[in-house]
Amino acid sequence: MRALRLSSFSITAIALVGVVACGKSSSKSAAPAAPPAAPSAMPTAPAEYTVIIKSTWTKATHPFEYPSGAHFSGMIGASHNARYSIFAVGRRPTPGLERLSEEGKHSPLDTEIRTAIDQGNALMLFESGGLKNWKDSMVATVRVDPAHPLVSVVNMVAPSPDWFTGASSVDLVENGAWVARRTLTLPAYDSGGDDGKTYKAPDRDTNPKKPTTRAATRHFVVNGRVKPVATLTFVRKAR
Repeated sequence: MRALRLSSFSITAIALVGVVACGKSSSKSAAPAAPPAAPSAMPTAPAEYTVIIKSTWTKATHPFEYPSGAHFSGMIGASHNARYSIFAVGRRPTPGLERLSEEGKHSPLDTEIRTAIDQGNALMLFESGGLKNWKDSMVATVRVDPAHPLVSVVNMVAPSPDWFTGASSVDLVENGAWVARRTLTLPAYDSGGDDGKTYKAPDRDTNPKKPTTRAATRHFVVNGRVKPVATLTFVRKAR
């Protein structure tokens, strides 16, 4: 009986040592769980911005086949969330973008934007008249809010088969606050709706539509460098 009790004690001690050892090993090898990523800080109130588009597309800067009657169609744009944008490089154009890029018309792009508003993905549509005198600028107003902090805007580069300029999904939040001012240089884009290769090429409708790309012809690339056709500036309005 004494031998049995000693044996039992030895087994128990071994088991306890094993438990302690396992506990130590587990505590050393287990990495602490990473804390969940904190959501990006957002403003708590809406804001309004003046939107300004100014042409940098001139015969001096873009000499190859620079057309007579050069002008921009009126801008059209929207404030929205990440589930909507007017265009994206690599994506086929919507009927609204195609018509805007080929004819400078705001319809049916305006209808597409209003549909996004009805779905909760866009907040506001904004637009302006066209631009023929490069000394002037196109000006509009857009409202953004924490749920719709992005802005997209486009206008036709005219005359052209389907070329346009603009910006997609510009984020006006920085470090949890609305930016006071933001300026971007805008290249020309080919919407993918027409196969014309010159400013005044006859209509050559593309079917199926091609993905939108940056315009890469000699009209917009000078000495191997893309030459912007406009600047886009957002200026926050005082409350």
